[in-house]
Amino acid sequence: MSIEKLNKISQEFGSPFLEKSFPKPFTIKEILNAFQENKEVTVAGRLITRREHGKSSFGHIVDHTGKLQIYARLNTLDKYYQLFKDLDIGDIIGVKGKLFTTHTGEQTVLVEELKLLSKVLRPLPEKWHGLKDVEVRYRQRYLDLIANPQVRDIFIKRSHIIARIRDFFNTKGYIEVETPMLHPLAGGASGKPFVTHHNSNDMDVYLRIAPELYLKRLLVGGMERVYELNRSFRNEGISTRHSPEFSMLEAYCAYEDYEYQMKVCEDLFSQLANELYGSLIIDYQGIKIDFTPPWQKISFAKMFQEEFGIEASDNEDVFVNKVSKKLNLSAKGISRTQMLNITEELIEKHYPKDKPAFIVDFFTWTSPLAKKMKDNPYLVERFELFIAGLEVANAYSELNDPIEQEERFKKQLETEEDLPKKIDKDFVLSLEYGMPPAAGLGIGIDRLVMILLNQPSIRDVILFPLLKPLEGTDDRGQKAEDR
Repeated sequence: MSIEKLNKISQEFGSPFLEKSFPKPFTIKEILNAFQENKEVTVAGRLITRREHGKSSFGHIVDHTGKLQIYARLNTLDKYYQLFKDLDIGDIIGVKGKLFTTHTGEQTVLVEELKLLSKVLRPLPEKWHGLKDVEVRYRQRYLDLIANPQVRDIFIKRSHIIARIRDFFNTKGYIEVETPMLHPLAGGASGKPFVTHHNSNDMDVYLRIAPELYLKRLLVGGMERVYELNRSFRNEGISTRHSPEFSMLEAYCAYEDYEYQMKVCEDLFSQLANELYGSLIIDYQGIKIDFTPPWQKISFAKMFQEEFGIEASDNEDVFVNKVSKKLNLSAKGISRTQMLNITEELIEKHYPKDKPAFIVDFFTWTSPLAKKMKDNPYLVERFELFIAGLEVANAYSELNDPIEQEERFKKQLETEEDLPKKIDKDFVLSLEYGMPPAAGLGIGIDRLVMILLNQPSIRDVILFPLLKPLEGTDDRGQKAEDR
């Protein structure tokens, strides 16, 4: 640690940690874009390089928009030139001075005033190679963002993608809402919930699996177009595709069906691709994906009939037995994750991944919240959207029959081991007051961002992914020998 240097600087120039502010009217990018010789500027950022030439020194500072060269000399800064020489790579500084161009053509600030705004006490990762250790990158994301500007760019683009999604739904007349994250009952989707306890009410509550049942209550209440960008939680495995805490968008539109939501996906995703790349064809991990509508439709029922001999009229027990027998799985049941993995493998086996695909014709028993097809009660009006082998969205024509909904919930409780054995009777009660026909859509934001920004792991698009603590470290993740 640079405690001794901090103490020295504090004695001579005052503690940098007492500096309250350093207003800067422009970013580095804005300064460079409006560059004028001898123009007075005020700028601040992190020092990333420094090289001394006797009584003068050059260096570079960076902010979130770019990099700028600075030039300090003794006859301009006087005693503060010593402060400049005492700086460490990584220190955050503020400077005022005039712009000029060096004989090599680099736009530079001649430093006339210098302030140390924050002092690093630990060395940054080696500057030329950046931070490559994936484990450290995820655990200490702040170092990752400092050392790898392209990572920072990913999260800036993620923010822009989410803003454009909001714009898309806002312009279609949707209202953004907020629903509870603590649920007295876990529901709205399949999955194992996180359980916690509310002391004041002396009751167990669940981190939400999905906001669906609350958003559909709003349809009952007359809010015909609603959406929520939310965090949801499932107490399940972690992988390059799965995170226990994840971002979702759920949107509901009264008086429409699941085919309407297909058009929403085609319009939204193609617009995002075009805005990011100026093209409807993007690259994801070596796959060229063409977002040009219309997208292909693949029958889930037909796929499983051809692969496993399953008929739409088969119940869950028959389905499990046939699939388990062929795949040598336990005949006790097939988990939601296993079902998803089997579906993904079948899609990859039989269909090209160079275009998004709507998987349709799901069995009724797999979809307790979706409306049956009029001409086939064994299938529901539902799709799952797969892009490059990843499930990215799920949509239904929503079941609005309270009698059938209660029966479906009862059946779900018999087969869903992870959900508490209670029916959300208030949701059923809300349906008894009349919910209009409606279409619901859920989009996995993290997976969508993975694809649009060509990232191999979901943890590459989540700023602070949940990680298991390292053995032999303190609560800051520091090993004893590093402290």
